[in-house]
Amino acid sequence: MRLKFFLITVLILPVMFCDAKPAQLPKITVMSYNIRMGSADDGTNSWQFRYPATAMMIEDRMPDVLGIQEAMSYQIRFVEENLRNYKFIGVGREDGKSKGEHIGIFYNKKTVSLVKWGTFWFSETPDKPSKGWDAACPRSSTWAVLKSKVSGKKFLFISTHLDHAGAVARQKSAALMMSRIQELNPDGLPVVLVGDFNAEYTHPALSPVTDSMKNARKIAAETDSAGTYHGWGKDSQVIDHIFYTGFRSCLEFETVVKPYADRKFISDHYPVEAVLVF
Repeated sequence: MRLKFFLITVLILPVMFCDAKPAQLPKITVMSYNIRMGSADDGTNSWQFRYPATAMMIEDRMPDVLGIQEAMSYQIRFVEENLRNYKFIGVGREDGKSKGEHIGIFYNKKTVSLVKWGTFWFSETPDKPSKGWDAACPRSSTWAVLKSKVSGKKFLFISTHLDHAGAVARQKSAALMMSRIQELNPDGLPVVLVGDFNAEYTHPALSPVTDSMKNARKIAAETDSAGTYHGWGKDSQVIDHIFYTGFRSCLEFETVVKPYADRKFISDHYPVEAVLVF
């Protein structure tokens, strides 16, 4: 009888594994959001008028990990004070402490735990605050090794913001990015790279990234084709991206165009979100 039970179990388990639906597999929801620096004078779109909408968007979407760009220290404090589930990691790009814009990471403490993190700059001296090549300003990336509390899976997450003016800087930054990912990931963990790349994914400057990583927008089973940068409704460019490698699949990709707090726009960029399966 025991032998019969063993044989039945051996035969059934592979079938159960093969028939597992994507919804039953461990997954992680990730987002990229250029919050638009709070110091910008955007008239009725300035931070003082739209800040509640940002909190409402994050609370509504509840990503496990959120890569953020252009955040000033008081914008970060606002999110942390109003969304207690989220913890921020990152530094100011000007001094490596608190000065200037932060290209950082919010992670949901209920679903994800932090293993380690750091920051590097896009320049010839990436380990200290600096401006590289023909960039208009200092540019940096914040990275973190995180662990899903649901699945126990570890992954490397990077939030980045490439320069808007320097063509050479964008190309060299993309190459530096891939070099750093190799250094930071000796264990071959799944990788998520999100951010404002200031370039369409087809731009040659991004080829070091696109040659090695998958574009969630293009791979996802459910996706869209909406622009991500709109300049308060005046433009439409797809320059905010989610790239990944080492995951089984991407179930969904969405450009979050929904208005919040009666604001048509929560930033001059729409957030983008993806659901990745381990």
